[in-house]
Parts: sequence; structure tokens; C-alpha cells
Amino acid sequence: MSSTSSLSSIVVKGKLVKGRVVLIRKSLVETLTNVNGLVGTGFNLINSSVEDITKSVSFKLISRTKSQNQKNVAGKVGKDSYLENNVSVLRSLGGTEEPFDIYFEWDDNDMGIPGAFYVTNLMNDEFFLVSLTLEYPTPTTQHHDKIIIQPLIKPLDQSIVIHPQDQNQSIIHHQDQNNIHFVCNSWVHKKTDRVFFANIPYLPGEGTPVALQRYREEELKNLRGDGNGKREKWDRIYDYDVYNDLGFLTSDGQHDHPVLGGTNYPYPRRVRSGRKLIHNNNNGGEYEEADEVYYVPRDENFSNVKTKELLELGTKTLAERVEPLLLSLHLKTTPNEFNGFEEVQRLYEDGVNLPISITANATPSVLKFPPPHIIQESKFSWMTDEEFARQMIAGVNPIVIRLLKEEDIASPWIPICNCFRSHAVTKEKLEINMNGVKVDKALADGRLFILDYYETFMSYLTKINELPSAKAYATRTFLFLKDDGTLKPLAIELSKSHTCICLFTVIESTVVLPADRGVESTIWQLAKAHVIVNDTNYHQLISHWLNTHAVIEPFAIATHRNLSVLHPIYKLLHPHFRDTININALARKSLINAGSIIEQTFLPGPYSMEMSSAVYKNWVFTDQALPKDLMKRGMAVKDISAPHGLSLAIEDYPYAVDGLEIWNALNIWVREYVSLYYSKGDAVEKDTELQTWWKEVVEKGHGDLKAAKWPEMKTSQELVETCTTIIWIASALHAAVNFGQYPYGGYILNRPTQSRRWIPKEGTPEYGEMIKNPQEAFLKTITPKYQTVMDLTVMEILSRHASDEVYLGQRDTLDWTADQKAKDLFKKFTEQLKDIESKISERNNNKELRNRTGPVKLPYTVLLPSSEPGITFRGIPNSVSI
Repeated sequence: MSSTSSLSSIVVKGKLVKGRVVLIRKSLVETLTNVNGLVGTGFNLINSSVEDITKSVSFKLISRTKSQNQKNVAGKVGKDSYLENNVSVLRSLGGTEEPFDIYFEWDDNDMGIPGAFYVTNLMNDEFFLVSLTLEYPTPTTQHHDKIIIQPLIKPLDQSIVIHPQDQNQSIIHHQDQNNIHFVCNSWVHKKTDRVFFANIPYLPGEGTPVALQRYREEELKNLRGDGNGKREKWDRIYDYDVYNDLGFLTSDGQHDHPVLGGTNYPYPRRVRSGRKLIHNNNNGGEYEEADEVYYVPRDENFSNVKTKELLELGTKTLAERVEPLLLSLHLKTTPNEFNGFEEVQRLYEDGVNLPISITANATPSVLKFPPPHIIQESKFSWMTDEEFARQMIAGVNPIVIRLLKEEDIASPWIPICNCFRSHAVTKEKLEINMNGVKVDKALADGRLFILDYYETFMSYLTKINELPSAKAYATRTFLFLKDDGTLKPLAIELSKSHTCICLFTVIESTVVLPADRGVESTIWQLAKAHVIVNDTNYHQLISHWLNTHAVIEPFAIATHRNLSVLHPIYKLLHPHFRDTININALARKSLINAGSIIEQTFLPGPYSMEMSSAVYKNWVFTDQALPKDLMKRGMAVKDISAPHGLSLAIEDYPYAVDGLEIWNALNIWVREYVSLYYSKGDAVEKDTELQTWWKEVVEKGHGDLKAAKWPEMKTSQELVETCTTIIWIASALHAAVNFGQYPYGGYILNRPTQSRRWIPKEGTPEYGEMIKNPQEAFLKTITPKYQTVMDLTVMEILSRHASDEVYLGQRDTLDWTADQKAKDLFKKFTEQLKDIESKISERNNNKELRNRTGPVKLPYTVLLPSSEPGITFRGIPNSVSI
């Protein structure tokens, strides 16, 4: 876009330019003390009067067309201007946006056209600057007191209207569509000059007006910092560090966790905070000291609206409400075992009574949970085999199931000493429940599938089973695609290791087959529970935390460090990093750190994050693209005649069907947007900011995997696929694995997080108990009561949309770019998403597509792009925002 193609001359000598500044004062959105790390921002009643802010905040326009002189090509800087008294107060939930008039003395014959501005805050308090708009109302020639001045640049054949106020100066107005918009959305700290740019996209180098180039480079330098020192809460610096703040030492060394990041434990990088390092003599690691609030760059804090809503959930925050309850339960003041399935139901009907000592109120209160979607239509359909299998393709973790290969089936046993080591599932065992179909035929027809957690869990199983109350298997589940398009479980293989008398580590595998009556049916239900425990833990640690939260943060850091806000790719990607750095910091503080909620309530305990590191070793960025993921798992093959060029192994695969439509819409939007700015074949390779950005992503952000296969970033096609994949991970993939957590997992019987007993062997007291009381045996196997309360509390928060959420196909401002072509393309993308939403709803109402709703009658809605606030089991936010 030409640097002068969209703006008219805005002044003549001696005239004033009117602007409108919108800001939010710190009195309404101040950062509060965190609630034990669970919530990082809140309210503080510090106030700055209108008089203070009008006298103490100055603005100076910067030219984008006129340099200061031949030696200093930086754009000319205008005189200081100050805010007028605020026009009105625009009330909003949890905060107040205040508009102020401002007038700039500006001579365009001498100064040119504004493209940026400085703001200086001389107050003691920071404030949040929303925007600055230089206003141009529609001109008219009907009034004799208005003078029509022809513009110097007239792209739309429009004019400027001058309203004479006195003999010496006039206030200049433009047509509204020619406003110069500065989208800021940033905290302005005291006594520092901040530069903000108009919303016109420019590529770096020759693509940027010479007068703005120095300001562009200096702003990026400020965001990068120098890599030294401890970060302060008002800093805006983005840098990389390893996960060296998850572990801390106690007297018994219980929380002595390894640093994640490096050769031994590869991991994505997180934002550097620069806290003091403490050497760990036990493992040689360097750990950051604990802090009350973990640093995030100032503009990464939650909005005031989101903060307010999180604080309103304070009655359920773990730190202040639930942990004392858990301590009470731990001290046996209340039983820690559920007394039957009905008691689990009472969590949603009657709630959990909280004594006065916990609530800090004058009277006891009740901790009550909303009924999860999974049991709203039927309380027991979750137990069916069809629903068990359906959730592998339409549940909260539909991204692991894969096509079965012949090598997955056991070959003849290989003897080791007097013991045996082998998988136990054979063709003969599978064929028992295949209604006469032979395994070889089913393999050839692509009708056999597997949910395989053997490798992931087996490498840590010995450590896990040495933990108190942990008794786990590494599971493999075999499934058959029936003629009606649903999946049928054929067998579950349960494997665990033990040390033989010959000192070899021996794998002991047991096969459990489906049964619907007698003790065999109880054993089958327990086997399914063990599968789900594997699946739940893999989901939370890998599918959710690692594959969305952790892997996206380096992209966010690199984008802020290397792509100017003027860069069109920054404007494309920035919405997809909203709140991610902050939510990840809160997770490190409260959810995934040593002794945290995850470690207390999930099976691997202190090995949870270490396990995610082991999986990250094999993470490949390009495989995260949905089409490649499906093909890699054997769930799709290329087919140019099929929708989106892929033929699915399971036609009624809700996640894949809905996901491919979202992916395709994203890919079209990104491709058309990129084509606006990269029309030449070598344009991507010559983009210095883009090349530095990508180099840093690969070599620093994901530096432990820099030897893996990454796009070279030389062509526009590589850029399109890369940006589409980043947006997919941050939006639809995260939505698919996050917002079903409470709808499915809020009923702990459906998705337990722990296994505390192996399946009893015949002749043991536990076996007799299992025969006598199957429900009691089931409940003693899975997550107990107080861990359930913790799990539900967290899932309820994580599955909730904030009222200020920005969804796919939306932007937080209509003025995100001045490029009308880009806006038109985005509108087209938004309309396409609306069509997709209608198609998803139609599929959910199609009775022939049995996997869409299943026995529990829960439609697969999680990839519907839009949503209302709350727990809705739908909605795709732009970013990993919760």
C-alpha cells in the first residue's frame, strides 16, 4: 500500500487537527495481589482526577512523510498537545473507557502527514491507552460558513471541511472513512515516551516510509530488551527462558524437579522473568526463586472484564476455598471415598457443605457444581461401549486414535530368561467380537483402529506405580468400525512392568474382552476406566497443555520481539496470542508446578511435566496442521475428489469433519491475506523482520528441536501454511481439547484422573469385594472425593468463556487495519465461518450420523465458532486464552 494512498491532506498552515483519545485509568483496572497465583489482576481504588490526567499526559504527532533533515531521516515531531476534559464516560463491565478531545497544532506543508505519535505520562500512575483517532466528518457544501479546501492527496475524490473559529486558526475535520486510527491497547507507564503507529500495514525496509523506519526499529529494540536483570511488573520486554520455576526444594527433596528445556528435558521456551537463580546441589539445575506474582509483559495481563469475572469465581478458587477443604478431608474429618454413584450425583444436586472455618463467613455455605453435559440427558449412558468409543472421535481428546497397523498385533512371544515380554493381543482375540469378519480383511479395508498409550506411559510406569495410591497400566484399546459408522471396542490390553528374579524388567500384559454381565462385565468396566485414566492424563498434559499452551508461547514471544505492529503478519497473528502468556504464567504458578493441583490430582504426580517433555522430543511443527495430523494417524488419505482433498477413514468423525472445514476456511483467509503483501516470488525471503522472526522461533523458542524438520520460510506458500498452523493450534485445536473438559470430565466417573488399584485377581479380598459391590470397586479404583472436588473446580474455570472473549472471525476493533482489501477478506472469512456453523448444526441434527450425539445425546458442538459467555461446550476463541 502506498504511504500516501489512503489519507487526505489534513491541515493547512496555522490550523488545528482534532483528535479523540480513549483511555482507561488505573483506578479501574489496577493489578492486585494475586489469589495464590490463580488470578493475577484485579481492582485497586487509586484514582487520578480529570485535572491530573489532562495536565500530565502529553501527545506529539510524528510525520510519516517529512523527515527532520537530510542527516536525520526520522519523521518530524510536532508540539506537545494535552487532553481536554473528557467528553463523556462510556461505561463497560468491570471498567470505564473515557474519551477525551485533543487538538494538535500541525502544518502539513512543513510537517507532512502523521503516521505515529509519542505519548508521555508524567503522572505517578500508569493508564491504559485504548486508541487515538484523528477525526474527519463527512464534508458538505450546503452551509455558507464552511470553506471547501481541495486535498493534497485525494484517493476518494473527497474534500476537507474547515470550520473557522477565529482569525488565526481553524479546526480541521475529515470524512469519517478517512480518519487516521491509532489502535493502542497498551499500558503507558510514568515518565517514559511511548510511540504508537497508525494502523496502516507496512513491510519492513523499503516498504516502510523512511520517516517511520527509525521509530519502527527502536520500538522493536525496546520490546526485546537486553536479556539482563529482573523484569519489573511495568516492563514490556519479551525474552526466552527455560521452565526453571516449576520445582522447589523441601527438606525431604520431594519437589526436586528437573529444569525443562535443554538436552536432557527438551521443552518450548517461556517468557523470561529474570528472577534470582538458586543452584540445586542435588541435580545441578539453576532454579528461579519463587515470587508472589510471576512476571508477564505489562500488556499481557488480563482485561479488567476478565479479571473481574475470575475474581467473582472466588468462592471456588482453590487457594482460598478448596485447599482448606482438602486439608479437612485429608485429616479424615469427612470420608474421602464416594459411597456409591449417587453420592457423586449429589455434587451437582446438593453440593459439598463447607464449614465456617473454610468459608470465613458467619454461616456454612455449599460448594455446588453445575450438572455436566454428559449426564444431562442420561445418567448412565456414559457406561456403554458405544459411548466409550465415540468419545475417542468426538470427546475432549479426539486427536490420538489412529488406524491399526499389522505390527500393532502381537507376534509370537519372545522368551527372555524364564519370563516373557510381548504384547498380548492376537488376531484370534480380536476376531471374537468382529461378527465373523477376519482381521486381515478388516486391516485391508481400514476398519480397525487403536488408542495406543503404551509407549507414553510404559517409560514412566515403574515410577508412577511407586507413588502412594497409584496403580496404573499402559493401555492399548482396539476398535472395529461397524457398518453403521460407529466404533466397537474389541479388546483392551493392560500392561505393567515388574522386575523378574532374573533382574530383567518384564512387561506383563493382560487382555480384557467386552462383557455385559457377571464379574466379567465389572472387569470390563474397570479396564475401560484404566484406559480413560491414560487418556485423561495424556489429554491434560500433552494434547492440552503441551500441544497448545506450551508450544504457542514461543511464537507469541518471537512475534512481539521481531515483527513490528506495522507488519501485516503481526496484524494477522497478534489476535491469536491474546492472554496466552498470562494464562501460562498462572499455570506455572498454580497448576503445573511442584506440589500443584495437577500433581495432586493426576496420575503421574511429580512426573507429569517430565512426561510431557518426553513426548515433546518427537513434536514436529508441520505435523500440527490438521490435514497432516489426520494423514499421519492414518485417519485420512489424500483424495482430490473428496471435500478439502482428504478422504476420512471414519466418515462420521466429528472432530475431523468439523475441523477440516475450519482449517480450510483459515487457510483460504490466510492465503488471500498474505497475497496482498507478498506478490513477488522472493518477497518472503527478503523480509528481514519475518526472517529474523522465524529464525528465532526455530533456534530459540523451540531451540531444543531446531534439528527437526521446519519450513525454510522462503516462499509465500510456506508462510501461508505456517501462519495457518499457528492460528489453528491457538484457536480451533485448543477449543477442541479445552472447552469439553467440564462437559465430559465434570462427571468424574466418565473421565477419572487417577487409578488407585489394579484390576483385582481372583482369590483376593478385592476380587470378592468387586463381585459383591461393583460400584464400590469402581470408585475405589478411580479418583477419590477430595481430588474430584479439586478437578471439578479447575475444569469448571478452564471450560468457561469470559464475557469479553474474542472468537474466530472477530477482532477486538474494527480499525485493526487501514487496508480495506484486508478488511473485506476478513469479512469474507467471517461469513464463511457462519456458514460452517450452520453446517455443523445440520450435521448434529442428522440422525444417521450417530457419532454426532451418541448414547448420551450430547451433540458435538465444541467447534461451533461462536459462543455466549460461560460453560457452553462451543465457541472457538482466537487464542489460548484460558
